[in-house]
Amino acid sequence: MKPLAYRMRPKTLDEVVGQEHLIGPGKIIRRMVEAKMLSSMILYGPPGIGKTSIASAIAGSTKYAFRQLNAATDSKKQLEQVAAEGKLSGTVILLLDEIHRLDKTKQDFLLPLLESGQIILIGATTENPYIAISPAIRSRCQIFELKPLAKDDVNKAIDRALKDCELGLGKYNVKLTSSARELLVQKGNGDLRSTLNGLELAVRSTKQEMIAAGKNDETELIIDQDEMANSIQLRNQNFDAKGDGHYDLVSAFQKSIRGSDTDAALHYLARLIESGDLIAICRRLSVIAYEDIGLANPAAVQHAQIAIQSAKSLGFPEARIPLANAVIELALSPKSNSAISAIDQAIADVKNKDYGNIPATLKDAHYSGAAKLGHGKGYIYPHSYVNDWVPQQYLPDKLVGTRYFQPKGNSKIEKGFKKQYETLHELQKQGLK
Repeated sequence: MKPLAYRMRPKTLDEVVGQEHLIGPGKIIRRMVEAKMLSSMILYGPPGIGKTSIASAIAGSTKYAFRQLNAATDSKKQLEQVAAEGKLSGTVILLLDEIHRLDKTKQDFLLPLLESGQIILIGATTENPYIAISPAIRSRCQIFELKPLAKDDVNKAIDRALKDCELGLGKYNVKLTSSARELLVQKGNGDLRSTLNGLELAVRSTKQEMIAAGKNDETELIIDQDEMANSIQLRNQNFDAKGDGHYDLVSAFQKSIRGSDTDAALHYLARLIESGDLIAICRRLSVIAYEDIGLANPAAVQHAQIAIQSAKSLGFPEARIPLANAVIELALSPKSNSAISAIDQAIADVKNKDYGNIPATLKDAHYSGAAKLGHGKGYIYPHSYVNDWVPQQYLPDKLVGTRYFQPKGNSKIEKGFKKQYETLHELQKQGLK
């Protein structure tokens, strides 16, 4: 028997839960269906929130043939079979899962068929199509973002499955206690496919236990919190290390540390830990340390690097301990982005300005003929002077006087850097007059 989520897949738009901004009265997809003016589209969002359901409902509402393939695993030959069917019937709706993994050969085959309308493509992806999908496909499709399902939407789908005697679980006469329902919804984490399949497992396994215990006479199958907990798996994190959700999660992680919200930073760290991607966590934490704390607290940056090395050495689950130490210290540390701002401004000048030549005094003089070119001539060796410093021009002529480093002085350490920077600038200015 097919899973409950598959059996309960909507046949019309009215049966789809959630996504009212797309399929509600007067909204774009409903208007397309009602006007019989379908165009190819890309639906993107987390797993289990209705991408396949909407595609199936569109096909059911229009009576077009509906086929489903996977861009990563299905071959060009299978695409050709769908195309042949579309040629015979006039139009076929093709749901192409993981469209972001469509290779160039399959893409080149599809493009003219989309142009002619022989195939109406509904691409489904968990990744941001503006990043992950080729411009050629994007230009021929409307792009719609699906929203996470609200709790009420999930409960509607659960009720529908419990009442449907033909395709759902109606014949079991199931009653969920409020705590069991709450646990089911919470553990599903917005993934309706996971929620419905978890519900079916809970119902069927509980029924089997009752039969084994000689309680098959029960007229109502009551499932409480303990029985639900024993039947469903752990929370689905909706995490794809290469997907759009990954970038949203690491973005929230960094912004929470940057904003000094320790609890939010720990929350997003926990979600990253549950995803199991230690490499991504360590890389992002290293970026955060240098980008957002930087010169305000170099010791914290160093501590973070030590924590990262320890985490990599330990692996999960123990890696969570040094990672938590680093996150808490970075979140509570003074912040400064003066270093990244300085280098980014310097790079911008290199890209966009005529910055001129390196001063001849600084050019390499360690080869035959350099002296004839004047390279290195007049260079003053700082270590020969008091405090190992002497005023001398280092920037190209066209950039003399440019100041990239703008220290903020958010900590005693950075105030020290700022004082030294200002002092040297003034001495340099006076010495070069």
